[in-house]
Amino acid sequence: MAKKTPRTENSKPQFWLFKTEPDEYSIDDLATEKNCTWEGIRNYQARNRLRDDIRIGDQVFIYHSSCAKPAIVGLAIVTQEAYTDSAQFDPTSHYYDAKSPTDKPRWLAVTLRYQRHLANTITLAFIKKSGQFIDMELVARPRLSIQSVSIEHANAILQLAGATE
Repeated sequence: MAKKTPRTENSKPQFWLFKTEPDEYSIDDLATEKNCTWEGIRNYQARNRLRDDIRIGDQVFIYHSSCAKPAIVGLAIVTQEAYTDSAQFDPTSHYYDAKSPTDKPRWLAVTLRYQRHLANTITLAFIKKSGQFIDMELVARPRLSIQSVSIEHANAILQLAGATE
């Protein structure tokens, strides 16, 4: 795995948006587990972000997709950086990849720790209607499962969600 550039003392954690289908794994599941292996990423750009950009301490917005009301529903924090996603080698797993070599695994996972549900969820419909989010990846590149969130967008989401400290 490529070595990441370490954060400096003055650099702050980044914000990300991780998509999940609530019928498969929801914010409630994460809240129950407290910590989870975020596995099953099978897109190269998303995998590269796990590998190259996401670090311990980064904040993650949990986004429910493929449901009646897609929305940002909660917060988590990265507690372990990218490591081999073992599901790719398990033939009984939905995420099995027969073509992934064991000596050079293709897919990665990270560990997340639940932080909280948002008091006010932020729906995709609201985000699309709001002019302040027009350049957010969720609007511009909606299919990507791991998305970067700017500090400005993160602060706006936290304020709208009633999650500011």
